[in-house]
Amino acid sequence: MKSLVTIYKSPKREGMYLYLNKGTILEKTLPEALLQAFGKPVHVFDLLLTPEKKLARVETASVLQGIWDHGFYLQMPPKEQDDYLIKLPDEFLSFNDPT
Repeated sequence: MKSLVTIYKSPKREGMYLYLNKGTILEKTLPEALLQAFGKPVHVFDLLLTPEKKLARVETASVLQGIWDHGFYLQMPPKEQDDYLIKLPDEFLSFNDPT
């Protein structure tokens, strides 16, 4: 299964994207609540999506299946880490441990 898709980004949330078949009318396909939460979609680019195509943060098969089942796929932003927290490798966590 392959599809020519249009990708939109959300002006409200960094990292939130919508994938739709090219030529899809947003207002007829997307639920009103999603349109309000997403904001006015900003066109990013069009892409021929095939199962072999690798995407950065989402499985291509999930995108294609979501478009097939629902008419769109919503990519949520990655979970945010607090800026003041630093993830250290395990070997550093006990570096100065007295035990």
